[in-house]
Order: sequence, then C-alpha cells, then structure tokens
Amino acid sequence: MDFITPIVDDARTWGRVAATNSVSDVYAMGGRPLFALNVVCWNAAELPASSLDELLAGAAAVAAECGFAIVGGHTVEDPEPKFGLSLVGEVHPDRLLRNSGLRDGDTLVLTKALGTGVISTASKAGVAPVDAVDTMVASMCRVNAEAAEAALAAGATGATDVTGFGLLGHLAQMAKTSRVDVTLDVEAVPFLPHARELAAAGHVPGGSRRNLLWAAQHLEPGAVDEVTTLLLADAQTSGGLLFGAAEPAAQEAVERLRAGGHACAIVGRATRGAGAIRLR
Repeated sequence: MDFITPIVDDARTWGRVAATNSVSDVYAMGGRPLFALNVVCWNAAELPASSLDELLAGAAAVAAECGFAIVGGHTVEDPEPKFGLSLVGEVHPDRLLRNSGLRDGDTLVLTKALGTGVISTASKAGVAPVDAVDTMVASMCRVNAEAAEAALAAGATGATDVTGFGLLGHLAQMAKTSRVDVTLDVEAVPFLPHARELAAAGHVPGGSRRNLLWAAQHLEPGAVDEVTTLLLADAQTSGGLLFGAAEPAAQEAVERLRAGGHACAIVGRATRGAGAIRLR
C-alpha cells in the first residue's frame, strides 16, 4: 500500500501518478497486479466532489492499462488530501525479484530519469519551466510493467523501484543486503530536463537532503560535485526500476526499453563487497 499528497494541480493526473506509484511495488518484485482498493483522505469542506471523481478516474485509467481491478476502497476526512492504492499481486517464486538479489558482476540498469523531487519542489515555488513539469508528469505516469518484463527477460534476480529514498538510498540498501559493492557511472545516469539547474538554484526537497545524509555512511563520492550528488539522492515519486543483469542481457534490456520510449541507461556495476557505493 502506498499513497501520496498532491504532486500536481490536476486531480485526474494526481490519480494517475498515485496509482502508477502504488502499483510499482508489485512490478519491482516481478509480479502481476490483480486487484486494488482506493485509499482516500479528503477535505470535503474545501475540495469539490467533482475533483474526487477526477482523482478516482485517473486511478481507474491506470488500472485498465495495467490489467487489475479496483474493487473498493475507504475514504476519511483529512485537512490534507492524500490518495493511493492498496494492491494485491502474484508472482511465481522462480521469477521473484528481490532488493537483496544483486550479484557479483551484475550490470545495473535504471529505467527512468531522476529529478522529480527537485522539479516538483520548483513547481510548487512557481519557478519550474513548463516543459520540465510536462516531462516530469509524463515520467511519473509511465507504469513500470515493461521495465519489469525487461528485467525478467534479462535474467535479473535483484531489483527495486526508485522512490522516496532516491537512487542512492535504495541502492545503498540493495548493496548492503546483497553483499556487493557498487560503482556508479555518474555521467551515465539520466536526469530529467532542467533538474540540474533547478537543484543548483536550491530547489531541493528536504527529503532528498536527508536521503544523502543517510547514504553518506556508505558513499565514496570521489570528485563528484554536490549538486550532482544531491540529484542522485533526490526523493522520487513514481520513479523507475533499478535492476542488475549480466552485461549483454542488460544492454539488450536498455535497447528494448529505449525503443519503447523509456529514458533508461546502464549506470554501474556490482562486485562482491559489503555495501559501499563508489561514484565515478
């Protein structure tokens, strides 16, 4: 189960983003979503019922796209609106992806560009360029079903979705539990348009800074600048998948996903170790 506060002004788009973000947890384990319940916190005194209709319609569109059914839900009064889904999915044990499943020698694939936290923060301040917001919304609304299929086809055993803890936070957890070290090719990591300039201007959410503070105990930053390191820790909403596979299969997965419009890349390599992350 996952839910978020509004990240965009349009209620239907918020519903799409929230549902896409929620179902990502199933895809991150190689699963297939079956059914879901809506989880709604709503301020009826300030928000019209028509906006709630739009919100639920956005989620229903994602359910139709992904092939699962929304079979009910629960709504409570709340001064601050929130929305998400509680999902049930299934996966064969032999095809299960785990965040502890990275292997010595795995090549790492990231399936979406980073920067949603920075751009959404700048948007709330009214300074994000329109094309930056549009690209961010399109990325957040792209479901991770194809990314999960590509990971499984590549023979991956280790995967996670990159969400609130940022790339560095999720990667640090993966590396530690998988007993590997990771060398991250910083120049290969994709970022959303304008994310770097907005981060340099100070539009960095507090969660991203906390992510970096936590990840620092595992991090060897080398000569990478502060803005780039913050972007690597940027708290994502409805981010992509990060998975590991043998190099030829990883490259095939990237080519397959790019052909489908995914902003993905090979971003590093795992080697036997104890959880260190080295930026190069």
